[in-house]
Amino acid sequence: MTERNVKHSDETKEAKTARRRFPFGPLSGKGRRFLLALIDIAWLCLMFLLVLFFADKEAGGGMYSIRTYWRCLLVIAVCIMAGRLLVRAYANIWRYPNVTAYMTMLVSDTVSGMIAYIINRNLHEKVTGIHIGFWQTFCVMALFALGTLSMRFSYQLVHARLNENGGRLFRPTAERENRINIAIVGAGQMGQLLAEQLNCNPESHYKPYCFVDIDPIKIGSTLCGLRVYDEKDGIVERLQSMPVQEIFIALPKLPAEALTALCDMYSRTGCKVKVCSEPREPGLIRSLTEEDYVSLLGRDALKVNDDATRAFYRGKTVLVTGGGGSIGSEICRQIARCHPKKLIVLDIQEEGVYKLCLELRRKYKDAFELIDEIGSVRDVRRLDATFRRYRPDVVFHAAAHKHVPLMECNGCEAIKNNVIGTYNTANVAEKYGVSRFVLISTDKAVNPTNIMGASKRMCERVIQCRRDSGTVFTAVRFGNVLGSSGSVVPLFQQQIAAGGPVTVTDFRVTRYFMTIPEASQLVMQAGAMANAGELFVLHMGAPVHIRSLAENLVYMSGYVPYKSMQIIETGLRPGEKLYEELLTDRETCRKTANDLIYIETEQPPTRAEVDGELDILRQAVEASADEVESPLIREALKQVVPTFKEPDEVNRDAENAAEMQNAIDLENPGRARAQKSQDEKEDEKKKEGITR
Repeated sequence: MTERNVKHSDETKEAKTARRRFPFGPLSGKGRRFLLALIDIAWLCLMFLLVLFFADKEAGGGMYSIRTYWRCLLVIAVCIMAGRLLVRAYANIWRYPNVTAYMTMLVSDTVSGMIAYIINRNLHEKVTGIHIGFWQTFCVMALFALGTLSMRFSYQLVHARLNENGGRLFRPTAERENRINIAIVGAGQMGQLLAEQLNCNPESHYKPYCFVDIDPIKIGSTLCGLRVYDEKDGIVERLQSMPVQEIFIALPKLPAEALTALCDMYSRTGCKVKVCSEPREPGLIRSLTEEDYVSLLGRDALKVNDDATRAFYRGKTVLVTGGGGSIGSEICRQIARCHPKKLIVLDIQEEGVYKLCLELRRKYKDAFELIDEIGSVRDVRRLDATFRRYRPDVVFHAAAHKHVPLMECNGCEAIKNNVIGTYNTANVAEKYGVSRFVLISTDKAVNPTNIMGASKRMCERVIQCRRDSGTVFTAVRFGNVLGSSGSVVPLFQQQIAAGGPVTVTDFRVTRYFMTIPEASQLVMQAGAMANAGELFVLHMGAPVHIRSLAENLVYMSGYVPYKSMQIIETGLRPGEKLYEELLTDRETCRKTANDLIYIETEQPPTRAEVDGELDILRQAVEASADEVESPLIREALKQVVPTFKEPDEVNRDAENAAEMQNAIDLENPGRARAQKSQDEKEDEKKKEGITR
């Protein structure tokens, strides 16, 4: 039997099973609609006879007879069915709840009933020969509507019950007992959708037991047949007394800090706590939105007023190196919104360039000229040809190796790509009269403890020494970017999806964080306001504990840290320090017109000094050409970047650093409470041991 025949056979079996399970299974769509229409007509006739019977009984008998009034019935039936056909009432799928369909059918029946009454009253001599009164017509229509709606409601309930119980009206007792009772926190739309999906899914292992909410209007009422309890009325003790094993939090817009506190509170019930931010069963990993990334940081999104920025880039030719990467691609997206004349995406990574250009062409079509170029910033001739052909007005230089542990083992590549690549691009930009050149730097360039950070510090010096150039050179420095290719968030998500544990190098580690759109918009704004040789520093708020970030992400994924999902330390990686800094000297910093952007006003180096430093690095690269590991590169960087130190030197005094103190003060309060609760339990165990 061929694969196609096997598939058809399986589909046939499924169809047969469905026909055995659900009402009217053997009928086609048209057959079901025709049968439903016949049932409605039969019900109308029955209600008409019922009304005539009581009307005749009230009149003393012999006055109302079907023989006399059959034409009136015919008029009512024709009007009602014509109205329903006109609004396509029988085209609806009645097995699923649909308020719009019900209202449409009621309005149609009301209008049809009024038309039938008018015909019977005013044209009875020509059409029916006799007419019935208004109240008889009203009673017929009311009973008819009540009956047809009741039939449809009953059909929905039966279908839902069969679907819930796998084709059976009643689920076996053993299966009912095996389902896990859950309490849903949040009796809103999300909670309702979650309860309905769990109830209607025969494969679900969960059974909604009750709702919990703080809205006084909802408290004490029922939703989806479940009682809504008051969260403030001893809910922890109440849930402990209920047969509830797990608690689902269905509050998608709750801030991270409030969510953490809520999870801590419900954890005291002894139940597993899961967070559901979409109508699905919790615990499944989803892709995070920018709102999710902001909530991970426990702060509001940074608002950037970029009207003047858009005007600056409108109509210009903009080139972005590293345009296929996380930061470079977002800069390209933001530039595209400004309606440039041309946008050139330059990167050695073809896949990123291809996907980005496909996205931009689909979204903007021919709004501007989009050019994709594959090339490396190491290749001077390729850079020269690209700049000579397109003559860019503005260049964003985002191309760089940024992975700290990898660059510790591949120092030569860090120098060739980061330092020499920046030098090559800057020289070509000067040669072809680029108006503005913006380097994307990193907080790891400040007092670096690794090769990557030191190489980016050299990139800054290459830019700073060009104050005498006709091109305005500037650098923009910021911290870690959530959601970028090198971010810890994708790693945490993979670990959570695999069942854990989530690994953190050191629980004390702090980092500055920003989302990709925030960083790219501020970079563009800094580029628009730049003067020659300036080094911009983006305000990134307070540094964040990586441990807190991991805990918030675990909560958002539907688990409770250290209970249903472990978070463990693995030790600092090569070149990693406990904290990062944004300023080399806090005293040489001034604000700009934008409160989110600062300028570091340190004394810039001369071109001669930078050329001498580059010669030292080139010699180290040449001497290390035949070596896999390159200790000479590290020594050379220490010569040209005096602030380059070993990680151990910095980490020894890390606890006294302002960045560490600020991060500790802003540490997630939920984890502090959880830790306090854990310490109290350990103390109780110790006391019990002593008593024994």
